[in-house]
Amino acid sequence: MRKLATFATACAMALTSAVGLAGNASAADRNVAYNGACGSGYSVVNSGDMQYGLGTVYLTYSASTGKNCVVAIQTEQKYASKMMAEVRRTGSSTWIRDSGEYRYYAGPVYVSAAGHCVDWGGSYLDGGAYFYANATNCG
Repeated sequence: MRKLATFATACAMALTSAVGLAGNASAADRNVAYNGACGSGYSVVNSGDMQYGLGTVYLTYSASTGKNCVVAIQTEQKYASKMMAEVRRTGSSTWIRDSGEYRYYAGPVYVSAAGHCVDWGGSYLDGGAYFYANATNCG
């Protein structure tokens, strides 16, 4: 009888732990925190979530360098898949991009745009989920 009670208590504790972990995972799926990939001195100035909660794209800026930086971070971070991060000065025809099979994030990519606006964004699953913004963060 004593072994049965110990086993039942252990099962109940395991179930409670599993339910608690599942609740935390669903909250994390809504947004991914910036990972600092642009380097020291860069602060997040804008962000956007990709469709289906699959990732977040961050635009950062460094006042000391005058550069903007973009990083696209996937939510699950379990499997490598086609990802892209890109940025350009608004009005330019040339995107600065990082694209490849990544497990965690694409980027960082940098552009000098003091006194100008920037177009920026990123994608995951070969463009199946994305976020893009045009002519933002001017100055």
